Amino acid sequence: MQATTAGPQTPFYLIDRRKLQANMDKMARLRERSGAKVLLALKCFATWGVFDQMARSMDGTTSSSLYELRLGREKFGGETHAYSVAWADHEIDEAVGHADKIIFNSLGQLDRFADRAAGIARGLRLNPRFSTSGFDLADPARKFSRLGEWDMARLESALDRISGVMIHYNCENRDYPLFAGQLDRIEAEFGGFLEKLDWVSLGGGIHFTGDGYPLDDLADRLRAFSDRFGVQVYLEPGEASITGTTTLEVSVLDILDNGKKVAVVDSSIEAHMLDLLIYRENAKLPQAGAHEYQIAGKSCLAGDIFGDARFDRPLAVGDRISVQDAAGYTMVKKNWFNGVAMPAICIREPDGTITVQRTFDYDDYRDSLS
Repeated sequence: MQATTAGPQTPFYLIDRRKLQANMDKMARLRERSGAKVLLALKCFATWGVFDQMARSMDGTTSSSLYELRLGREKFGGETHAYSVAWADHEIDEAVGHADKIIFNSLGQLDRFADRAAGIARGLRLNPRFSTSGFDLADPARKFSRLGEWDMARLESALDRISGVMIHYNCENRDYPLFAGQLDRIEAEFGGFLEKLDWVSLGGGIHFTGDGYPLDDLADRLRAFSDRFGVQVYLEPGEASITGTTTLEVSVLDILDNGKKVAVVDSSIEAHMLDLLIYRENAKLPQAGAHEYQIAGKSCLAGDIFGDARFDRPLAVGDRISVQDAAGYTMVKKNWFNGVAMPAICIREPDGTITVQRTFDYDDYRDSLS
């Protein structure tokens, strides 16, 4: 806890460039040892104010929509991969104009748009029908999944029109042996098909920048996969790119005691950390000290609760609290629920100074609707 009002007005997201660089250093090490290329998954993190730093250690971006695709091309550079669960007729020509590779989710989409995408590399999403996701909501291998093709006859029929596939089946996977074992399974089940391709993307969800992760083992396994099938391997890290780099800085507005001490802050988990609410996870809050509080948001939602925290002294109105890991699937999902003030976006530079990258005001709230 920081009991200070110094710095920008809360709430604000604070990206630390030094911490970001630590992740980028691991990214560069993985690229060099494995030969794989790494593309930032914009669905997870799209705060382009730090793209200049990330682009030095990554090969480009991958997207899930036309707007993400355009942002990657305009603000990040490098290779730009276009993916969407379904492209619309009015989107496809612009998408092809921004992309180096376009990955179709289904054979139906490939059939429909292959000719219009003939000028760039084309691929399909391959669904191996298993994943590491513990949440049905995020499981691409769930029953009746619409995400990708798995029938070998259908995949083989596309070989004259595609040069690669994307296989996204990991989700917050910190377990290297699990990753390696599932890659063994992909090799066994799809190897004959993969060896006819030029490139294979293994998607994101591999937590290889986490503390203690056997990065060299991962790199060597990727190198072996690439050599065996003669393909360029791609990874699409999202969370791994920015994990541990960003906080949501909030201030205490009120303290209640209704049988439990509750600190109401100038933010909202539904508006500013929605992914945690969706998956019913607590925010990463201070846990050192004997003074326990529930940290709650200021919206009218009864369940607008960040979680329980512990501090080394009693909280007071005006104290500042840092909520950890507030970048991945967080900043991209922020919203104007209740008209709660949108957090500014700030960057802590390597010398410790804080740069205010973007602020939001009433006009932004008003103009978000009509």
